[in-house]
Amino acid sequence: MLAAFVRAFRTPDLRKKLLFTLGIIVLFRLGSHVPTPGISYSLVQSCLEASKGKSGDQSGFLNLANLFSGGALLQLSVFALGIMPYITASIIIQLLTVVIPRFEALKEEGQSGQSKLTQYTRYLTIGLAILQSATLVTFARNPSSLFGGSCDTIMTDQSMVTIVIMVLTMTAGTGLIMWFGELITDKGVGNGMSLMIFTSIAAGFPASLWGIKENKGWGTFLGILLLGIFVIAAVVFVEQSQRRIPVQYAKRMVGRRMYGGTSTYIPLKVNMAGVIPVIFASSLLALPGLVAQFNTRADGNNPAWVQWVQENLVKGDHPIYMATYVALILFFTFFYVSITFNPTEVAENMKKYGGFIPGIRAGRPTAEYLNYVLTRITVPGAIYLAIVSLIPLVALVLVGANQNFPFGGTSILIVVGVGLETVKQIEAQLQQRHYEGFLR
Repeated sequence: MLAAFVRAFRTPDLRKKLLFTLGIIVLFRLGSHVPTPGISYSLVQSCLEASKGKSGDQSGFLNLANLFSGGALLQLSVFALGIMPYITASIIIQLLTVVIPRFEALKEEGQSGQSKLTQYTRYLTIGLAILQSATLVTFARNPSSLFGGSCDTIMTDQSMVTIVIMVLTMTAGTGLIMWFGELITDKGVGNGMSLMIFTSIAAGFPASLWGIKENKGWGTFLGILLLGIFVIAAVVFVEQSQRRIPVQYAKRMVGRRMYGGTSTYIPLKVNMAGVIPVIFASSLLALPGLVAQFNTRADGNNPAWVQWVQENLVKGDHPIYMATYVALILFFTFFYVSITFNPTEVAENMKKYGGFIPGIRAGRPTAEYLNYVLTRITVPGAIYLAIVSLIPLVALVLVGANQNFPFGGTSILIVVGVGLETVKQIEAQLQQRHYEGFLR
Protein backbone atom coordinates (compact mmCIF):
# COMPACT_ATOMS: atom_id res chain seq x y z
CA MET A 1 0.00 0.00 0.00
CA LEU A 2 2.86 2.40 0.82
CA ALA A 3 4.46 1.59 -2.53
CA ALA A 4 1.19 2.45 -4.27
CA PHE A 5 1.12 5.75 -2.39
CA VAL A 6 4.62 6.54 -3.64
CA ARG A 7 3.60 5.70 -7.23
CA ALA A 8 0.51 7.90 -6.88
CA PHE A 9 2.68 10.89 -5.96
CA ARG A 10 5.15 10.10 -8.74
CA THR A 11 2.37 10.40 -11.33
CA PRO A 12 2.24 14.15 -12.18
CA ASP A 13 -1.50 14.59 -12.82
CA LEU A 14 -2.53 12.32 -9.92
CA ARG A 15 -0.06 14.09 -7.61
CA LYS A 16 -1.59 17.41 -8.62
CA LYS A 17 -5.08 16.13 -7.79
CA LEU A 18 -3.98 14.75 -4.42
CA LEU A 19 -2.19 17.97 -3.41
CA PHE A 20 -5.17 20.06 -4.55
CA THR A 21 -7.50 17.93 -2.42
CA LEU A 22 -5.21 18.21 0.61
CA GLY A 23 -4.97 21.99 0.14
CA ILE A 24 -8.77 22.40 0.13
CA ILE A 25 -9.04 20.21 3.24
CA VAL A 26 -6.45 22.39 5.03
CA LEU A 27 -8.46 25.54 4.17
CA PHE A 28 -11.61 23.83 5.40
CA ARG A 29 -10.05 22.96 8.75
CA LEU A 30 -8.61 26.49 9.14
CA GLY A 31 -12.05 28.00 8.62
CA SER A 32 -13.43 25.73 11.34
CA HIS A 33 -11.36 27.64 13.92
CA VAL A 34 -12.03 31.23 12.75
CA PRO A 35 -14.65 32.72 15.12
CA THR A 36 -17.79 34.36 13.76
CA PRO A 37 -17.96 38.19 14.19
CA GLY A 38 -19.60 39.01 17.52
CA ILE A 39 -18.38 35.84 19.25
CA SER A 40 -15.62 35.95 21.85
CA TYR A 41 -13.14 33.17 21.15
CA SER A 42 -11.77 33.20 24.72
CA LEU A 43 -15.26 32.93 26.25
CA VAL A 44 -16.15 30.05 23.91
CA GLN A 45 -13.00 28.18 24.92
CA SER A 46 -13.81 28.77 28.60
CA CYS A 47 -17.32 27.38 28.09
CA LEU A 48 -15.95 24.35 26.21
CA GLU A 49 -13.50 23.63 29.06
CA ALA A 50 -16.26 23.99 31.66
CA SER A 51 -18.61 21.69 29.72
CA LYS A 52 -16.17 18.81 29.19
CA GLY A 53 -17.81 15.56 30.10
CA LYS A 54 -21.31 17.02 29.72
CA SER A 55 -21.72 16.51 25.99
CA GLY A 56 -23.93 13.53 26.58
CA ASP A 57 -26.55 15.98 27.88
CA GLN A 58 -26.81 17.77 24.56
CA SER A 59 -29.58 16.90 22.16
CA GLY A 60 -28.91 14.25 19.54
CA PHE A 61 -29.20 16.81 16.77
CA LEU A 62 -26.57 19.10 18.31
CA ASN A 63 -24.24 16.14 18.76
CA LEU A 64 -24.78 15.11 15.14
CA ALA A 65 -24.32 18.65 13.80
CA ASN A 66 -21.20 19.17 15.92
CA LEU A 67 -19.83 15.83 14.68
CA PHE A 68 -20.37 16.77 11.01
CA SER A 69 -18.79 20.20 11.53
CA GLY A 70 -15.64 18.75 13.13
CA GLY A 71 -16.37 20.54 16.43
CA ALA A 72 -16.81 23.90 14.66
CA LEU A 73 -20.45 24.22 15.74
CA LEU A 74 -19.73 24.46 19.46
CA GLN A 75 -16.92 26.92 18.68
CA LEU A 76 -19.39 29.01 16.61
CA SER A 77 -16.81 29.50 13.89
CA VAL A 78 -17.33 30.72 10.32
CA PHE A 79 -17.89 27.09 9.27
CA ALA A 80 -20.06 26.31 12.31
CA LEU A 81 -22.86 24.73 10.25
CA GLY A 82 -20.43 22.52 8.39
CA ILE A 83 -21.86 20.36 5.62
CA MET A 84 -25.08 19.57 7.53
CA PRO A 85 -27.37 21.93 5.50
CA TYR A 86 -26.16 20.36 2.25
CA ILE A 87 -26.75 16.83 3.58
CA THR A 88 -30.27 17.75 4.67
CA ALA A 89 -31.01 19.46 1.34
CA SER A 90 -29.71 16.46 -0.64
CA ILE A 91 -31.88 14.05 1.34
CA ILE A 92 -34.96 16.26 0.93
CA ILE A 93 -34.46 16.58 -2.85
CA GLN A 94 -33.90 12.83 -3.12
CA LEU A 95 -37.13 12.12 -1.24
CA LEU A 96 -39.06 14.71 -3.27
CA THR A 97 -37.92 12.96 -6.46
CA VAL A 98 -40.25 10.11 -5.53
CA VAL A 99 -43.15 12.43 -4.63
CA ILE A 100 -43.01 15.25 -7.22
CA PRO A 101 -43.45 14.13 -10.88
CA ARG A 102 -41.42 17.11 -12.15
CA PHE A 103 -38.39 16.02 -10.11
CA GLU A 104 -38.82 12.43 -11.25
CA ALA A 105 -38.86 13.58 -14.88
CA LEU A 106 -35.68 15.60 -14.30
CA LYS A 107 -33.99 12.54 -12.81
CA GLU A 108 -34.81 10.51 -15.94
CA GLU A 109 -33.47 13.21 -18.30
CA GLY A 110 -29.88 12.27 -17.57
CA GLN A 111 -27.07 14.76 -17.09
CA SER A 112 -29.11 17.91 -17.85
CA GLY A 113 -31.86 16.94 -15.43
CA GLN A 114 -29.34 16.02 -12.76
CA SER A 115 -27.71 19.45 -13.16
CA LYS A 116 -31.06 21.13 -12.46
CA LEU A 117 -31.62 18.93 -9.38
CA THR A 118 -28.14 19.87 -8.18
CA GLN A 119 -29.02 23.55 -8.62
CA TYR A 120 -32.20 23.08 -6.59
CA THR A 121 -30.11 21.37 -3.91
CA ARG A 122 -27.81 24.41 -3.75
CA TYR A 123 -30.72 26.82 -3.36
CA LEU A 124 -32.29 24.68 -0.64
CA THR A 125 -28.90 24.42 1.10
CA ILE A 126 -28.64 28.21 1.36
CA GLY A 127 -32.22 28.44 2.65
CA LEU A 128 -31.58 25.80 5.30
CA ALA A 129 -28.28 27.47 6.21
CA ILE A 130 -30.12 30.73 6.94
CA LEU A 131 -32.62 28.93 9.17
CA GLN A 132 -29.99 26.87 10.98
CA SER A 133 -27.64 29.82 11.48
CA ALA A 134 -30.51 31.88 12.94
CA THR A 135 -31.29 28.97 15.30
CA LEU A 136 -27.63 28.71 16.29
CA VAL A 137 -27.47 32.44 17.02
CA THR A 138 -30.53 31.99 19.25
CA PHE A 139 -28.63 29.28 21.12
CA ALA A 140 -25.56 31.55 21.29
CA ARG A 141 -27.61 34.25 23.04
CA ASN A 142 -28.42 31.63 25.68
CA PRO A 143 -25.15 29.63 25.87
CA SER A 144 -26.39 27.32 28.63
CA SER A 145 -28.43 25.49 25.95
CA LEU A 146 -25.19 24.67 24.11
CA PHE A 147 -22.63 24.24 26.89
CA GLY A 148 -24.73 23.57 30.01
CA GLY A 149 -25.49 25.78 32.97
CA SER A 150 -21.82 26.69 33.53
CA CYS A 151 -21.74 29.30 30.73
CA ASP A 152 -23.27 32.77 30.94
CA THR A 153 -22.34 34.66 27.76
CA ILE A 154 -20.19 34.26 24.65
CA MET A 155 -21.44 37.19 22.53
CA THR A 156 -19.68 40.52 22.86
CA ASP A 157 -22.55 42.39 21.19
CA GLN A 158 -26.19 41.29 20.91
CA SER A 159 -27.43 44.12 18.69
CA MET A 160 -29.60 43.31 15.65
CA VAL A 161 -26.84 44.37 13.23
CA THR A 162 -24.39 41.90 14.84
CA ILE A 163 -26.97 39.10 14.74
CA VAL A 164 -27.64 39.72 11.02
CA ILE A 165 -23.87 39.72 10.30
CA MET A 166 -23.48 36.42 12.20
CA VAL A 167 -26.31 34.79 10.21
CA LEU A 168 -24.87 36.04 6.90
CA THR A 169 -21.34 34.92 7.86
CA MET A 170 -22.40 31.38 8.79
CA THR A 171 -24.57 31.11 5.66
CA ALA A 172 -21.66 32.30 3.50
CA GLY A 173 -19.45 29.74 5.27
CA THR A 174 -21.86 26.96 4.26
CA GLY A 175 -21.84 28.21 0.66
CA LEU A 176 -18.03 28.25 0.68
CA ILE A 177 -17.90 24.68 2.02
CA MET A 178 -20.30 23.59 -0.73
CA TRP A 179 -18.02 25.23 -3.32
CA PHE A 180 -14.96 23.53 -1.77
CA GLY A 181 -16.69 20.16 -2.08
CA GLU A 182 -17.55 20.74 -5.74
CA LEU A 183 -13.96 21.84 -6.48
CA ILE A 184 -12.63 18.58 -4.99
CA THR A 185 -15.10 16.55 -7.05
CA ASP A 186 -14.12 18.35 -10.28
CA LYS A 187 -10.37 18.81 -9.85
CA GLY A 188 -9.35 16.56 -6.97
CA VAL A 189 -9.73 12.93 -5.93
CA GLY A 190 -12.94 11.44 -4.57
CA ASN A 191 -16.34 12.91 -3.82
CA GLY A 192 -15.82 16.40 -2.39
CA MET A 193 -18.82 16.50 -0.04
CA SER A 194 -18.04 13.04 1.33
CA LEU A 195 -14.40 13.99 1.94
CA MET A 196 -15.53 17.13 3.81
CA ILE A 197 -17.64 14.99 6.13
CA PHE A 198 -14.78 12.49 6.45
CA THR A 199 -12.38 15.29 7.44
CA SER A 200 -14.78 16.77 9.98
CA ILE A 201 -15.38 13.44 11.71
CA ALA A 202 -11.75 12.28 11.60
CA ALA A 203 -10.64 15.60 13.14
CA GLY A 204 -12.50 14.71 16.34
CA PHE A 205 -11.02 11.22 16.74
CA PRO A 206 -7.76 12.16 18.54
CA ALA A 207 -9.52 14.39 21.10
CA SER A 208 -12.18 11.74 21.81
CA LEU A 209 -9.60 8.99 22.28
CA TRP A 210 -7.33 11.16 24.43
CA GLY A 211 -10.29 12.16 26.58
CA ILE A 212 -11.01 8.47 27.24
CA LYS A 213 -7.35 7.91 28.15
CA GLU A 214 -7.33 10.83 30.62
CA ASN A 215 -10.60 9.77 32.26
CA LYS A 216 -10.21 5.98 32.31
CA GLY A 217 -6.48 5.28 31.99
CA TRP A 218 -4.28 3.33 29.60
CA GLY A 219 -6.04 -0.01 30.11
CA THR A 220 -9.43 1.22 28.90
CA PHE A 221 -7.72 3.28 26.19
CA LEU A 222 -5.91 0.25 24.71
CA GLY A 223 -9.02 -1.89 25.04
CA ILE A 224 -11.04 0.65 23.06
CA LEU A 225 -8.33 0.79 20.38
CA LEU A 226 -8.57 -3.00 19.97
CA LEU A 227 -12.36 -2.73 19.88
CA GLY A 228 -12.02 -0.01 17.23
CA ILE A 229 -9.85 -2.23 15.01
CA PHE A 230 -12.41 -5.05 15.31
CA VAL A 231 -15.34 -2.72 14.54
CA ILE A 232 -13.58 -1.19 11.52
CA ALA A 233 -12.80 -4.68 10.15
CA ALA A 234 -16.43 -5.76 10.65
CA VAL A 235 -17.78 -2.59 9.01
CA VAL A 236 -15.44 -3.01 6.01
CA PHE A 237 -16.56 -6.65 5.66
CA VAL A 238 -20.27 -5.78 5.70
CA GLU A 239 -19.91 -2.69 3.50
CA GLN A 240 -18.15 -4.80 0.85
CA SER A 241 -20.66 -7.67 1.11
CA GLN A 242 -23.16 -8.02 -1.70
CA ARG A 243 -25.54 -10.52 -3.27
CA ARG A 244 -24.90 -10.83 -6.99
CA ILE A 245 -28.01 -11.62 -9.04
CA PRO A 246 -26.90 -13.20 -12.36
CA VAL A 247 -28.33 -11.62 -15.52
CA GLN A 248 -28.14 -13.15 -19.00
CA TYR A 249 -28.74 -11.09 -22.16
CA ALA A 250 -30.21 -12.94 -25.15
CA LYS A 251 -28.57 -12.74 -28.55
CA ARG A 252 -30.31 -10.52 -31.09
CA MET A 253 -29.66 -9.44 -34.67
CA VAL A 254 -29.46 -5.71 -35.43
CA GLY A 255 -28.98 -5.36 -39.18
CA ARG A 256 -26.20 -7.77 -40.05
CA ARG A 257 -24.54 -7.75 -36.63
CA MET A 258 -25.13 -9.95 -33.61
CA TYR A 259 -25.55 -8.28 -30.21
CA GLY A 260 -26.08 -9.66 -26.71
CA GLY A 261 -25.27 -13.08 -25.42
CA THR A 262 -23.30 -11.63 -22.49
CA SER A 263 -23.57 -12.40 -18.78
CA THR A 264 -23.46 -9.87 -15.97
CA TYR A 265 -24.96 -9.43 -12.51
CA ILE A 266 -26.94 -7.00 -10.35
CA PRO A 267 -24.99 -6.26 -7.13
CA LEU A 268 -27.34 -5.93 -4.15
CA LYS A 269 -25.36 -4.66 -1.16
CA VAL A 270 -26.17 -5.87 2.33
CA ASN A 271 -26.22 -2.23 3.45
CA MET A 272 -28.11 -0.64 0.56
CA ALA A 273 -29.16 2.40 2.61
CA GLY A 274 -25.69 3.49 3.75
CA VAL A 275 -25.64 5.90 6.68
CA ILE A 276 -28.89 7.73 5.78
CA PRO A 277 -31.18 5.76 8.18
CA VAL A 278 -28.90 6.61 11.12
CA ILE A 279 -28.99 10.34 10.23
CA PHE A 280 -32.78 10.22 9.84
CA ALA A 281 -33.23 8.42 13.17
CA SER A 282 -30.87 10.76 15.06
CA SER A 283 -32.53 13.88 13.66
CA LEU A 284 -36.08 12.68 14.30
CA LEU A 285 -35.29 11.46 17.80
CA ALA A 286 -33.83 14.88 18.62
CA LEU A 287 -37.09 16.70 17.82
CA PRO A 288 -38.94 15.82 21.08
CA GLY A 289 -35.96 17.08 23.11
CA LEU A 290 -35.86 20.36 21.19
CA VAL A 291 -39.62 20.88 21.59
CA ALA A 292 -39.39 20.09 25.30
CA GLN A 293 -36.47 22.51 25.67
CA PHE A 294 -38.54 25.38 24.27
CA ASN A 295 -41.36 24.51 26.71
CA THR A 296 -39.14 24.43 29.80
CA ARG A 297 -40.21 26.88 32.50
CA ALA A 298 -37.78 29.05 34.44
CA ASP A 299 -39.26 28.06 37.83
CA GLY A 300 -38.66 24.36 37.12
CA ASN A 301 -42.37 23.49 37.29
CA ASN A 302 -42.47 21.85 33.86
CA PRO A 303 -45.46 19.99 32.37
CA ALA A 304 -45.53 16.22 32.84
CA TRP A 305 -44.82 15.49 29.16
CA VAL A 306 -41.74 17.75 29.22
CA GLN A 307 -40.37 15.91 32.26
CA TRP A 308 -41.04 12.54 30.62
CA VAL A 309 -39.25 13.56 27.41
CA GLN A 310 -36.26 14.97 29.34
CA GLU A 311 -35.97 11.79 31.40
CA ASN A 312 -36.50 9.21 28.64
CA LEU A 313 -35.80 10.68 25.17
CA VAL A 314 -32.83 13.01 25.77
CA LYS A 315 -30.20 10.95 27.55
CA GLY A 316 -28.59 8.37 25.28
CA ASP A 317 -28.03 5.85 28.05
CA HIS A 318 -31.76 5.41 28.77
CA PRO A 319 -33.34 2.07 27.62
CA ILE A 320 -36.38 3.82 26.08
CA TYR A 321 -34.06 6.10 24.07
CA MET A 322 -32.07 3.09 22.82
CA ALA A 323 -35.19 1.08 21.92
CA THR A 324 -36.74 4.03 20.05
CA TYR A 325 -33.44 4.68 18.27
CA VAL A 326 -33.20 1.06 17.08
CA ALA A 327 -36.84 1.01 15.95
CA LEU A 328 -36.38 4.20 13.92
CA ILE A 329 -33.20 2.88 12.28
CA LEU A 330 -34.94 -0.36 11.26
CA PHE A 331 -37.92 1.56 9.88
CA PHE A 332 -35.87 4.10 7.94
CA THR A 333 -33.60 1.39 6.50
CA PHE A 334 -36.54 -0.39 4.86
CA PHE A 335 -38.15 2.93 3.90
CA TYR A 336 -35.02 4.34 2.23
CA VAL A 337 -34.21 1.10 0.38
CA SER A 338 -37.80 0.94 -0.91
CA ILE A 339 -37.59 4.43 -2.46
CA THR A 340 -34.06 4.15 -3.86
CA PHE A 341 -34.28 0.68 -5.45
CA ASN A 342 -37.38 -0.07 -7.54
CA PRO A 343 -37.52 -3.80 -8.50
CA THR A 344 -40.32 -3.16 -11.01
CA GLU A 345 -38.30 -0.50 -12.84
CA VAL A 346 -35.18 -2.71 -12.88
CA ALA A 347 -37.20 -5.66 -14.22
CA GLU A 348 -38.73 -3.50 -16.98
CA ASN A 349 -35.33 -2.18 -18.04
CA MET A 350 -33.92 -5.71 -18.16
CA LYS A 351 -36.88 -6.86 -20.28
CA LYS A 352 -36.48 -3.88 -22.62
CA TYR A 353 -32.85 -4.79 -23.37
CA GLY A 354 -33.41 -8.55 -23.57
CA GLY A 355 -32.02 -9.44 -20.16
CA PHE A 356 -33.34 -12.10 -17.82
CA ILE A 357 -32.40 -13.89 -14.62
CA PRO A 358 -31.75 -17.61 -15.34
CA GLY A 359 -34.74 -19.63 -14.17
CA ILE A 360 -36.96 -16.55 -13.70
CA ARG A 361 -39.42 -15.27 -16.30
CA ALA A 362 -38.98 -11.68 -17.47
CA GLY A 363 -41.34 -8.96 -16.31
CA ARG A 364 -43.43 -9.29 -13.15
CA PRO A 365 -41.85 -12.59 -11.89
CA THR A 366 -38.41 -10.93 -12.11
CA ALA A 367 -39.66 -7.93 -10.10
CA GLU A 368 -41.14 -10.23 -7.45
CA TYR A 369 -37.88 -12.21 -7.24
CA LEU A 370 -35.78 -9.06 -6.87
CA ASN A 371 -38.13 -7.76 -4.17
CA TYR A 372 -37.94 -11.14 -2.38
CA VAL A 373 -34.11 -11.11 -2.38
CA LEU A 374 -33.87 -7.41 -1.49
CA THR A 375 -36.20 -7.77 1.50
CA ARG A 376 -34.17 -10.62 2.96
CA ILE A 377 -30.87 -8.83 2.40
CA THR A 378 -32.19 -5.64 4.00
CA VAL A 379 -33.06 -7.45 7.27
CA PRO A 380 -29.42 -8.21 8.24
CA GLY A 381 -28.39 -4.81 6.83
CA ALA A 382 -30.85 -3.00 9.11
CA ILE A 383 -29.77 -5.06 12.14
CA TYR A 384 -26.12 -4.30 11.32
CA LEU A 385 -26.84 -0.55 11.19
CA ALA A 386 -28.69 -0.74 14.51
CA ILE A 387 -25.84 -2.61 16.23
CA VAL A 388 -23.14 -0.24 14.95
CA SER A 389 -25.26 2.77 15.93
CA LEU A 390 -25.70 1.45 19.47
CA ILE A 391 -21.94 1.24 20.07
CA PRO A 392 -21.61 4.92 21.18
CA LEU A 393 -24.63 4.58 23.47
CA VAL A 394 -23.22 1.42 25.06
CA ALA A 395 -19.86 3.18 25.42
CA LEU A 396 -21.68 6.04 27.16
CA VAL A 397 -22.92 3.56 29.76
CA LEU A 398 -19.73 1.48 30.15
CA VAL A 399 -16.87 4.00 29.96
CA GLY A 400 -18.68 7.32 30.26
CA ALA A 401 -17.69 8.42 26.75
CA ASN A 402 -19.83 11.01 25.00
CA GLN A 403 -22.16 10.16 22.14
CA ASN A 404 -19.46 11.13 19.62
CA PHE A 405 -17.55 7.96 20.56
CA PRO A 406 -15.26 7.48 17.54
CA PHE A 407 -15.62 3.74 16.88
CA GLY A 408 -19.32 3.44 16.24
CA GLY A 409 -22.48 5.04 14.98
CA THR A 410 -22.54 7.58 12.19
CA SER A 411 -18.84 8.40 12.47
CA ILE A 412 -17.39 4.96 11.76
CA LEU A 413 -19.89 4.24 8.96
CA ILE A 414 -19.00 7.46 7.14
CA VAL A 415 -15.24 7.23 7.71
CA VAL A 416 -15.03 3.63 6.47
CA GLY A 417 -17.43 4.19 3.55
CA VAL A 418 -15.71 7.34 2.29
CA GLY A 419 -12.26 5.84 2.87
CA LEU A 420 -13.09 2.76 0.80
CA GLU A 421 -14.63 4.83 -2.02
CA THR A 422 -11.66 7.22 -2.19
CA VAL A 423 -9.13 4.38 -2.22
CA LYS A 424 -11.08 2.71 -5.04
CA GLN A 425 -10.94 5.91 -7.11
CA ILE A 426 -7.17 6.24 -6.61
CA GLU A 427 -6.89 2.53 -7.41
CA ALA A 428 -8.76 3.01 -10.69
CA GLN A 429 -6.51 5.90 -11.72
CA LEU A 430 -3.39 3.91 -10.88
CA GLN A 431 -4.61 0.94 -12.90
CA GLN A 432 -5.20 3.22 -15.90
CA ARG A 433 -1.46 3.91 -15.81
CA HIS A 434 -0.59 0.19 -15.43
CA TYR A 435 0.54 0.53 -11.81
CA GLU A 436 -0.27 -1.68 -8.88
CA GLY A 437 -3.04 -0.27 -6.73
CA PHE A 438 -3.76 -0.17 -3.00
CA LEU A 439 -5.93 -3.32 -3.07
CA ARG A 440 -4.38 -6.58 -4.20
